[in-house]
Amino acid sequence: MGNAVAIVADRLGWEERLLIQAAPDFGLRADWVNDESLGLGDPDAPSVKDYDLLLVRSRSYTRGGLIATLAEAAGVRTLNTARAIHACENKAALRALLHTAGVPVPDFRLVLSRTDFTRALAELELPLVLKPVFGGMGKRVTLLRDADTAQSVYDYVEDLGHAFEQAGLVEPYLGGSSVRCLVVGRELVGAAEFESGGTDWRTNAALGNKHRALAHDPDILKIVDGVVAELGPGIYGVDLFRTPDGLLVNEVNHAPAFRAVASATGADIASAIGRWLQELLA
Repeated sequence: MGNAVAIVADRLGWEERLLIQAAPDFGLRADWVNDESLGLGDPDAPSVKDYDLLLVRSRSYTRGGLIATLAEAAGVRTLNTARAIHACENKAALRALLHTAGVPVPDFRLVLSRTDFTRALAELELPLVLKPVFGGMGKRVTLLRDADTAQSVYDYVEDLGHAFEQAGLVEPYLGGSSVRCLVVGRELVGAAEFESGGTDWRTNAALGNKHRALAHDPDILKIVDGVVAELGPGIYGVDLFRTPDGLLVNEVNHAPAFRAVASATGADIASAIGRWLQELLA
């Protein structure tokens, strides 16, 4: 097989630059391809036909799955697969998929209306978290501490223009730290715990909060193995919550940023990805 890899993304960020720099060490040629320039739909897909693999790193929660689906239809291999990306783009669908497979996830309620929201408040104990079904990087994730302000918060959701943006989840607030696992293929290459810092309660790695490396303990490895068994080998950011009853999968990112995990653990994640791509294309 060949060695040409298209890194498909909306912009050339820190991770993409590192992947392009590391590629020659593994006999690969990696190019950034703007995800707005593909023009997919043509069965011959001229924009991607010269590539042996598309590494889909679109940060959009609509583009990645669409691109992977049409690229695969044109006979081009994608990472992650279209099935995996579509699952990761939709938090509700992902949790249903993992729960059915026996992978533990938090209790939650799907909220598509104020009626749903009011029922979720009645069924789940405060404090609660309201988050969009489609989205990432901690955006529009809201902590609901008080019942008397929760309905006012939901006013903002109702004012969003599209049903796509209004779809949300309500779930219990599970504490001030989370675990990010960076997976390449089937291997856990780095794990770090993130804690909220300053006045921001959110622990998302993209927000630059405090972090520390974690050992690859059996409980974490078991969860990661369960996720990979369901989604297939790929490049994932698996986010976990610690609870008294064990670890729960909060979400799985299909195009994970890895700067914070690399900083916390010292793991050479770009080389791990390059090595795995080399094996796949050998």
